[in-house]
Amino acid sequence: MEKRVLGSTGLSITALGFGGAEIGYQGVDTAAVTRLLNEALDAGLNVIDTAECYSNGVVSSEELIGEAVSHRRNEYYLFTKCGHASGIATADWAPETIAAHIDRSLKRLKTDHLDLVQLHSCSLNVLKDGSALEAVKKAQLAGKVRYIGYSGDNEAAQYAVESGEFETLQCSISLVDQSALEVTLPAAAAKNMGVIVKRPIGNAVWRYIDRPDNDYVVDYWERWQALKYPFASLDSQAVGSVALRFTLSQPGVTTAIVGTTQPGRWQSNAKTLREGPLSVAEIAAIRQCWGTVCQPDWTART
Repeated sequence: MEKRVLGSTGLSITALGFGGAEIGYQGVDTAAVTRLLNEALDAGLNVIDTAECYSNGVVSSEELIGEAVSHRRNEYYLFTKCGHASGIATADWAPETIAAHIDRSLKRLKTDHLDLVQLHSCSLNVLKDGSALEAVKKAQLAGKVRYIGYSGDNEAAQYAVESGEFETLQCSISLVDQSALEVTLPAAAAKNMGVIVKRPIGNAVWRYIDRPDNDYVVDYWERWQALKYPFASLDSQAVGSVALRFTLSQPGVTTAIVGTTQPGRWQSNAKTLREGPLSVAEIAAIRQCWGTVCQPDWTART
């Protein structure tokens, strides 16, 4: 699988990474996660990205990952996030809470260090305050954390990039979410930051014939209906190939984090990557369509 350097960290990581949100929120059983992650590692993937809050209230993504592949810890880079220790709906940026839950993440993931800890969608005010970042820096000095990143979008992401405090940025980029391509991604590239893309296929909204009930998906679905890309009539797998290749074709993007609960998906994703980047003409046509159709409120989705 193709590898790219994650900015100033120097880490050589695969262009595809495993995202742990789905297995945590859906509470996938340990046996299935073990098969899923071991197949991904066997296919050559070397990035696992999760967060302390990816949980169904019974079991967390971090725990599932620790149970499944901690015995192969030297084969992958482990990224997690902090700031939502009690769940994504409740933020807690107190330094002592962050310190305690970095320790909890280490325990759950059955490791003595985290390759990357990211401040998880914190506000501009939290970034400016700086105490949350200092808590992660202390964990870094203690050898618990190798690198520090920011995960988020829009104004806060731009501030994080410009601050020079972070080695990486995780942001949303897809066929239905392109605002980061205007300012944030070029600025990150200028700072030699590694860029990790979340939601790189925009929740695969082309699979929904009718308007979905899921609030997490519906905004992207509405954008998809308006964009009317010429390739939208292709079968789902072909559209997915265009979507993933579009995201990974953007200059400055290091890796795309894709979540799945389906064993065998990684071989399919790896095959898609072997098709190579989209052509300059294909990318230009997609960007032109976006520029013509996008609305002022089509900001990046966290």
